[in-house]
Amino acid sequence: MRKKIAVLKGDGIGPEIVGEALKILEVVAEKYNHHFAYNFLDIGGCAIDAHGTPLPQETIDGCLAADATLLGAVGGPKWDNLAGDKRPEKGLLGIRKAMNLYSNLRPAKLFNQLADASPLRKEIVDAGIDFIVVRELTGGVYFGEHKTEEINGEKVATDIMPYSEKEIERIVRIGFETAMKRRKKLTSVDKANVLDTSRLWRATAERVAKEYPEVEFANMLVDNCAMQIVKNPAQFDVIVTENMFGDILTDEASMITGSIGMIPSSSLGEGTNGLYEPIHGSAPDIAGQNKANPIGTILSAAMLLKYSFGLDEESAAIEKAVNKVLEKGLRTGDSMSAGCKCLTCTEMGNAIAEEI
Repeated sequence: MRKKIAVLKGDGIGPEIVGEALKILEVVAEKYNHHFAYNFLDIGGCAIDAHGTPLPQETIDGCLAADATLLGAVGGPKWDNLAGDKRPEKGLLGIRKAMNLYSNLRPAKLFNQLADASPLRKEIVDAGIDFIVVRELTGGVYFGEHKTEEINGEKVATDIMPYSEKEIERIVRIGFETAMKRRKKLTSVDKANVLDTSRLWRATAERVAKEYPEVEFANMLVDNCAMQIVKNPAQFDVIVTENMFGDILTDEASMITGSIGMIPSSSLGEGTNGLYEPIHGSAPDIAGQNKANPIGTILSAAMLLKYSFGLDEESAAIEKAVNKVLEKGLRTGDSMSAGCKCLTCTEMGNAIAEEI
């Protein structure tokens, strides 16, 4: 198989973790007789420095022309004082919009080897943590109108949170389809007791639910969901929710699994050209020190192989290799526990590559 991959290393630890993911992809390519061609493009802060914009047209064109896109991370204190539409994060939102990627899947799965790293009580962890959040990506408050104006002598900021019935229905369907492939349980999360957008969300979800009688379906308010994720995460299989709620809940979910550095994500639209990235940020405090955990990015590459290229066996080989490395007690600094060996970012990539 020959495929083209757009590579957006980004900022902070982005180049380090993406480098290890590419190492793994090359090992897979050699073992299974594939050829992956890489197109390296700028996004975020590095794009601002080089091109004066967080999302150059060249990057958009390159991602649209690729078969899939692998991303590291964007942002950092260097660019914190820029205007909102010039910040690195605008590049990330922009590329999702340009590629029409409206569905983000973020698994929250606790590796048994990292059980001691979870901040939750042992009896909660022992019940199991294995759910996935389906987050809508191109609507809601992140893409609504934003303005700050002066009214009666003081500044007033306004952010609009729009959602159409079509936008809600298509992401809810992905939630149901995902649940059908798992344990057939879906929780739709909203704030229907306050927001009109959530009331439309709930009505749409309930309508679509009638088409999936095999799936156990429930609505849940977002504040309750945030509490339930730490109280009883075993109750969840698939959570579907809107953009901002999903952003917050997935970060919470990642921490109960022991390390935010372990969690991958995929963003897809109508086709197979998706965007794959770890859910953590650019971690500028450790950038360039070879300390970062590359596993979330490596598992994102595994998702890329599975969802964009249809290479299930190759994807499973990466996941199996990660499990073997963890079973050997090999860790990076963010997930260390007693009796384990701490590896650098490069050493972790090498260890996983050797297992494959």
